[in-house]
Amino acid sequence: MCTPLSLSVADRPAICPMANTTSQKHKNFVVEPMKEKSVKELAGIGLVLGGRLEEKGFTKAKDVLGQFLLLKQDKVAFKSWMRQVCFAGNRQSEDCYRCLREWCDAFL
Repeated sequence: MCTPLSLSVADRPAICPMANTTSQKHKNFVVEPMKEKSVKELAGIGLVLGGRLEEKGFTKAKDVLGQFLLLKQDKVAFKSWMRQVCFAGNRQSEDCYRCLREWCDAFL
C-alpha cells in the first residue's frame, strides 16, 4: 500500500546541483578589493596551479585579472588561456573565471 509522502523544501534534492557550489574561497575573494592578493587566493587556483602561474610571471591575482581583461572577459578565451598557461582543468578554469567575473561586477 502506498502512503502519501510529504517533503519539506529542505528535504528535496536540489534541481541543479552545480548552482550552489560557490566555494568559501570564492566568497572571500569577491567581497573586498584585490590589492596584493596572491594568485593562489583566486577560486580554482591551488598550490599546484598557483605555482605554475607564478613560474610564468603571474604572481598576484591582479596579474591574472589583467589577462582576463585583455581577453575582454571572454569565457572561452580565458579558459583556453588557463589550460595553456598552467594546465588548468575545466572546473578549475571555470571557478577562476566566475571568481574574476563576479569581482569585476562588484568593483569595476
